[in-house]
Amino acid sequence: MANQEMMAQMSTKPGFIAALDQSGGSTPGALRLYGIPDSEYKGDDAKMFELMHEMRVRIITAPAFNGDKVIATILFERTMDGEAKGKPVPTYLWEDRGVVPFVKVDKGLEAEKDGVSVMKPMPDLDKLLARAVKLGVFGTKMRSVINLASKTGIAAIARQQFEFGEQIAKHGLLPILEPEISIKSPDKAGAERILLDELTKGLDALPAGRKVMFKLTLPEVPDFYQPLIKDKRVVRVVALSGGYTRDDACARLAKNHGMIASFSRALAEGLKRSMSDAEFDKELTDAIDEIYQASTVKV
Repeated sequence: MANQEMMAQMSTKPGFIAALDQSGGSTPGALRLYGIPDSEYKGDDAKMFELMHEMRVRIITAPAFNGDKVIATILFERTMDGEAKGKPVPTYLWEDRGVVPFVKVDKGLEAEKDGVSVMKPMPDLDKLLARAVKLGVFGTKMRSVINLASKTGIAAIARQQFEFGEQIAKHGLLPILEPEISIKSPDKAGAERILLDELTKGLDALPAGRKVMFKLTLPEVPDFYQPLIKDKRVVRVVALSGGYTRDDACARLAKNHGMIASFSRALAEGLKRSMSDAEFDKELTDAIDEIYQASTVKV
């Protein structure tokens, strides 16, 4: 079965996850870096997402983008619903590229309170999950943000992530829980210590046989998240780039054994719409090789 093959790939295959899930808030910035100014869509959201879809399809159809090094991809909902080479994107990724498809499900963040921003409500989550299952998606991702080393705030973040994770798992999908700690946090290491405690509590409360993944900010102390990486209930712990440059993110990642990348902006760094296909493929190949190296060869 495809799901068993996907689980085996996510559990053990060397490589990294490409995050192609920029949503409304982060899309204009991603397009600017790609060389598309805001003036090209002038507040037209449909046009903006069309341009973003074109960029993502160019990435996933490039020769270097395949399961040899990119073991999975996190998609924006509209990308999941779109097509690549005449096929639904999740089908194309798995059947043609050997890449496991995930979908971002959160609807953005609430205003900061108690040092954190929890996720907004997701009243239509079950409908989205049912659609994802039909399209052959394997799992989901959802992000909340921690700014301060607030024990009560971080506990609320972890609780919400695990609660939604349970709703997702009941659809047969593997949840990636992403409680991001801002790299600008004044006590990032302190926030990491609290978060590790809260995630461990959440794991201990999981139903028997349940598995999750974590997507976490690269820690201040290398190998800090080893207890999670070694936990049998955790399929994989992946790292977000969080605003670090690709070189910096890869240097930090290489010091964290068993942790692989799930980079977004750092993956697309240097890609431009104006590039010829050969130039684009060369730039993407170099990015994939660098991130793969940091994910698989540790110092």
